[in-house]
Amino acid sequence: MDWDKLRVFHAVAEAGSLTAAGESLHLSQSAVSRQIRALEESLETVLFHRHARGLILTEQGELLHDATASMYRRLDTAAARIRDSRDEVFGELRVTTTTGFGTLWLVPRLAKLYEKFPNLKIDLMLEERVLDLPMREADVAIRMKEPSQADLVRKRLNTVRMRLYALPSYLEENGRPQTVEDLSTHRLISQAVTAHQVSSGLTLIESLHAVGIPSTLTVNNYFGVLQGVLSGLGIGVLPDYLVADFPHMERVLPDVESGSIPVYLAYPEELRHSQRIAAFREFVLEELSETARHLSAVEEGHARSA
Repeated sequence: MDWDKLRVFHAVAEAGSLTAAGESLHLSQSAVSRQIRALEESLETVLFHRHARGLILTEQGELLHDATASMYRRLDTAAARIRDSRDEVFGELRVTTTTGFGTLWLVPRLAKLYEKFPNLKIDLMLEERVLDLPMREADVAIRMKEPSQADLVRKRLNTVRMRLYALPSYLEENGRPQTVEDLSTHRLISQAVTAHQVSSGLTLIESLHAVGIPSTLTVNNYFGVLQGVLSGLGIGVLPDYLVADFPHMERVLPDVESGSIPVYLAYPEELRHSQRIAAFREFVLEELSETARHLSAVEEGHARSA
């Protein structure tokens, strides 16, 4: 099969329309249509069902799309390994992690990484869905549980615990809880029990609900919970690493916390020798160590002032 026709076919299959594929390939719609028609004739089969809303792959089209997608993944891998065979760290690195960790911890620290490696481009994918690293949906992942996918290099980075935090001004106005039962007179801010979250955090929230402490405000990610706490709305269930960046938050009920949550960095085995992966891994490790030191200093300061 002609590679040019396969390239056009793959673009159309990905975009779902001749027009969008043409734009991505810098070809006219008619040129794209001719290539698809020629490919269908050479294969003696129909690859797309055509309707008013766009194009849908036929069963034969799905088979061919699986093959071209695999080819593109292999090409991406080969290109990455060629680039990473050099000493210089540059090019694109696709990183995936959760919305909360990515927005609240990772993004504010990326300036240090860019300062050290100005030719590095980060494509950050923040979502709760676990992307398929062996299928190259991303190059590297930071997750709050050990990845279960095969053929991955895994490194346990540290642990996180969910705890209760509030602004001192809120506690001065509404009182500092001395027992879990005292929380019933406060506004509790947490992720909804139906939201995707780490199991230990969910267990802590459910344990509070079980003793009659309802969540007055629920949000589907930690960013919203943090904003509620910083706005003085109430007491929030938040990961402990945030205190390093928001030391003015005060911990509530120090004996109440979730179980230990492991943080893992993972990437495909085939990228084991990637210079970009190595640079990113060392950056994350250094920043997590710095965060741990800040967290320890903040907790010691709060203990002395208590």
